[in-house]
Amino acid sequence: MSEINKENGEQRYCYKYPHPSVTTDCVIFGFDGTRLKVLLVQRGIEPFKGRWAFPGGFMKMEESAEECALRELQEETGLQGAYIRQFHTFTAPHRDPRERVITVAFYALVRMQEVKGGDDADDARWFALDEVPQLAFDHDQILRRAEQALRQQIHFEPVGFELLPKQFTIKELQNLYEAILDVHFDRRNFYNKMRRLEMLELSDERSNPSQRKEAFLFRFNPQKYDELKKKGFRLEF
Repeated sequence: MSEINKENGEQRYCYKYPHPSVTTDCVIFGFDGTRLKVLLVQRGIEPFKGRWAFPGGFMKMEESAEECALRELQEETGLQGAYIRQFHTFTAPHRDPRERVITVAFYALVRMQEVKGGDDADDARWFALDEVPQLAFDHDQILRRAEQALRQQIHFEPVGFELLPKQFTIKELQNLYEAILDVHFDRRNFYNKMRRLEMLELSDERSNPSQRKEAFLFRFNPQKYDELKKKGFRLEF
């Protein structure tokens, strides 16, 4: 139910029901070549001052959820232009001790870079997944859901390639998929499967050219992947 008020010739709706606030939170994944990591900020204000959490904050009236997430990410960590994907909305009534708050959660995959705390974040730092401290609010739950979403999505889209340099070795690619899926692959089988899919292009360059043992470098071929995806392809391991 609502009532219509007229102010300055405009009609505005005034609802008598209480409205929850809306925030966004970003789970930022990075990869150091061996381990999957997540970007956290240290809260500089209450509640949970001093605790680690995901970059995020309250949505402005003129923003979309994605615009809010990208703004908060830039303000609190310095990261800009990240590709983010919405994966869940968290609505538990008492998830925020200040008031009734709904949060729209995103995850992002970025090549690891230096970050710094800003706005209401005292610090920003990369943590390995097995070294993440207890988080503020319900962010432990958000992290678990983000990991599940990433593991599911990697079968349908080449999300993992966003975490690698533009040219990479098969070993680096295998390390990444093992870190995301928390499994171990036979090296030869993994190599043969990836090469059969034709999603990789061999580079003219080699890694460690001054070393006795060089490794071939590859690039991801997005056009080939798009062809496979249109055919209903699913990446299975």
